[in-house]
Amino acid sequence: LLDVIMLDERSYRGVNTTNRQTSLSDETRFLGSAQLEWVKQRLLSSKATWKVIASDMPVGIVVKDGANFEAFANGDGPALGREMELAGLLSFIKKNRIKNVVWVTADVHYCAAHHYDPARAQFTDFDPFWEFVAGPLNAGTFGPGEMDNTFGPEVKFTGIPKGMKPNRSPKEGLQFFGAVKIDGASGAMTVSLHDINGTKLHSVELSPEV
Repeated sequence: LLDVIMLDERSYRGVNTTNRQTSLSDETRFLGSAQLEWVKQRLLSSKATWKVIASDMPVGIVVKDGANFEAFANGDGPALGREMELAGLLSFIKKNRIKNVVWVTADVHYCAAHHYDPARAQFTDFDPFWEFVAGPLNAGTFGPGEMDNTFGPEVKFTGIPKGMKPNRSPKEGLQFFGAVKIDGASGAMTVSLHDINGTKLHSVELSPEV
């Protein structure tokens, strides 16, 4: 029912830049060509109903590093910089009709559920998909982050309010985790987001495409 494909977005990346390059290079490298090819082959060979991509960094949340950018997103517009690797992977998934790909991501210090759709996007050569963000278990709480419109995200849920004072202490209870359950009979996947006490804050049931 499930394959989990874990990405390493720390070991092969180039340095953080303004992330607006128009062609692939060492500067735009995030996964790197070898890892990207490995991910594609894992997706192609998977016989599981659900293919979950576990990503160190979020897909559409803007993560700043001073004047530079730390994740894929660079702040709206067409696919540029590190976004080009991601755009290529999403196009590959669509071209090869790989169904039921879900992203679970981290790095940012709050929880959220995002739905991406080419009908809302600047880059459109991909199938709609979900991203679920959860974290941290014990660190200062920040966010919510600005969303980049390149891949057409819609924020379905966020666990903290806009304008919140940053770096809230873990003692305030704004710590989060996610849970995934797959029904053995129907194959439906339920993803839920919880606070530190285990209270369910948000839940989405996804029916598998065939």
